[in-house]
Amino acid sequence: MGKIAFLFPGQGSQSVGMGEAFRKENAKAAEIYAKADERLDYPLSEVIFQGPEDRLKLTENTQPAILTASIAALQVVQEHGITADYTAGHSLGEYSALVASGALSFEDAVYAVRKRGLYMEEAVPAGEGTMSAILGLDHEKLQAISEQVTAEGESVQLANLNAPGQIVISGTAKGVEIAGEKAKEAGAKKVLPLNVSGPFHSRLMEPAAAKFKEVLDEVEIRDADVPVVANVTADEMQNAPNIYENLLAQLYSPVRWEETVRKLIDLGVDTFLEIGPGKVLSGLVKRVHRRAGTYPINDPESLEKVLAKLKGDN
Repeated sequence: MGKIAFLFPGQGSQSVGMGEAFRKENAKAAEIYAKADERLDYPLSEVIFQGPEDRLKLTENTQPAILTASIAALQVVQEHGITADYTAGHSLGEYSALVASGALSFEDAVYAVRKRGLYMEEAVPAGEGTMSAILGLDHEKLQAISEQVTAEGESVQLANLNAPGQIVISGTAKGVEIAGEKAKEAGAKKVLPLNVSGPFHSRLMEPAAAKFKEVLDEVEIRDADVPVVANVTADEMQNAPNIYENLLAQLYSPVRWEETVRKLIDLGVDTFLEIGPGKVLSGLVKRVHRRAGTYPINDPESLEKVLAKLKGDN
């Protein structure tokens, strides 16, 4: 059997009630929700399990909520003796990956991502920035369009390079609109405006990064026990100073997810376990490499399937 990577989801995978079954069945999972409430001095678990959805969807709630549900699920996975050779996470999910790899404590991570969400919300007034998914246009063409629109005065960048033919752009509302129109003219199959509260992973997030530096200075970042493949570089990171730099740059840099998956495959990974709510990343991995073994773990049933599969492989 090849190597195992733990993948952790980012914003957009949240749903009211996520992780409920693990919390009910597992004391260690339940403890993670309690620790989040205590560290944030705020009933985050109530928002996760009772909603309403509008409240859960606020970035400052979504980010710690997804991290908490992911790390609660991780407790159950680890109790079954499953270990990772590598970890990675999509945007916010990188913090879950760093907890799984031993570089951050859960308490520090949940505190940091709550602040990260707040600062990302504050960086650009509501409605002034946005994001759109561009389907069916290659990276080089979209890069050229983004650079042209930015040069003409409306900032727009490639934000998430998710999978072949699936790239998200981010910037001013006008910039994203113009770039979307130009992408269609250049042959994009679809332009899907995203329901987000800001232009994440674009240069407009640089003010958030300046504030967020103070938060990262407060928390303890250790060398990772397990290598994490970073969003910013699509390369392994393990030493604390490198992790610190990448987490700052991550706020305004593209998430190089397709390259991250390719890197993990090059490193010998053939089993991808997506731990936490949803199954977005499993879908993206399949788009990058159709034969990769991808398994979302978000409730006891999905975990049972993975355990049966892993036992069968050994």
